[in-house]
Amino acid sequence: MRVAMIGTGYVGLVSGTCFADFGHVVTCIDKDATKIDALNDGHIPIYEPGLQELVAKNVEEERLFFSTEAAQAIREADAVFIAVGTPTRRGDGHADLTYVYAAAEEIAGLLDGFTVIVTKSTVPVGTGDEVEAIIRKTNPKADFAVVSNPEFLREGAAISDFKRPDRVVVGTEDEKAVEVMKELYRPLYLNETPIIVTRRRTSELIKYAANAFLAVKITFINEIADLCEKVGANVQEVSRGIGLDNRIGGKFLHAGPGYGGSCFPKDTLALSKIAADAHSDLKIVDSVIEVNTARKKKMADKVIDFLGGDVDGKTVALLGLAFKPNTDDMREAPSIDIVAKLQAAGAKIRAYDPASMEEAEKVMSGVLFCDGPYHAIENADVVVIVTEWDQFRALDLDRVKSLVNSPKVVDLRNIYKTDYMTARGFEYTSVGRSY
Repeated sequence: MRVAMIGTGYVGLVSGTCFADFGHVVTCIDKDATKIDALNDGHIPIYEPGLQELVAKNVEEERLFFSTEAAQAIREADAVFIAVGTPTRRGDGHADLTYVYAAAEEIAGLLDGFTVIVTKSTVPVGTGDEVEAIIRKTNPKADFAVVSNPEFLREGAAISDFKRPDRVVVGTEDEKAVEVMKELYRPLYLNETPIIVTRRRTSELIKYAANAFLAVKITFINEIADLCEKVGANVQEVSRGIGLDNRIGGKFLHAGPGYGGSCFPKDTLALSKIAADAHSDLKIVDSVIEVNTARKKKMADKVIDFLGGDVDGKTVALLGLAFKPNTDDMREAPSIDIVAKLQAAGAKIRAYDPASMEEAEKVMSGVLFCDGPYHAIENADVVVIVTEWDQFRALDLDRVKSLVNSPKVVDLRNIYKTDYMTARGFEYTSVGRSY
């Protein structure tokens, strides 16, 4: 099948590349000529394991193309995906749909024959109705169907998530559109991946509900971690003890500095606004947003308390800046709030991240970005592990001790054991563990 993918951000680039790897012919379209030129030269604008190789393979096999020109690709397409950004709108917290509606208007004038318009971007309930109205107004004679097909990609594992998903959600009541979507996902369908066909508004809500529920799990275990510290319990053992219950499950029950990234902060806030507009309370989601926002700053307090309540003039080494490992994404990363509060208290920051320092420089100032973990910890008064990159899991602790001013470690990801670090001569604290 022929696919046009509007937008070459994270979702559009990964989805387009994977569809091409399924055997479809895909053209990824973006108005940013610099980005398209870079992609055509083999440069990938995001850090995602395995993506560069997959792009190169499908470009070489002439199934994947990149262009700033939409006309031909859309006219020839069986399906046109809208995969543009829906950032939080300044001032009110709603999702900004400017790019979605602009894409719909552009698509409308280029349709030729029956075409499925697929919203891949995360959008509020009812957006598909508006997209359909825009297309009908712009091109009353167009033969098309608008489908909701939300993405469920985890940064750092996106290719695997696309090719081996838990489910594919398709929101439409148009039978011809259902057949097109099943053909697009046929490699998964043959492997018995569940394809859930539902109404469009339900599909739009599924995405928000899924992300909000996962955000609830993260925030819940973080609050349990705080309780563990007060009562002398171990949050990792609590997580395992409850996660083995099949009704609960162990995923997303890892205590830490709070969630970040491109999805959870934006989507929980958007869902809260959707509910408010519908006069329907989502008190749990509202509380999650409030608690998670406060938690990031609370992690800076944890570092300050560990140094006796005063970090003025002290050097703090941060290991990890991205919101999670295997990505360069700094959007809503806990490190941003941690750095800001430590700097406000007078601390000097040295930092290292394997992938995200270029992005971090855009959102942090006054930070010395270092060449590696051992460079970052030179003359530090405390080492803070913020992101659980694999290379931080087996540091040469003797070398660490020889480089720091004092052997103090704040482990916000619980990647070391308390007794092990103590035995190696470190003052050590973590999240939700008294032992």
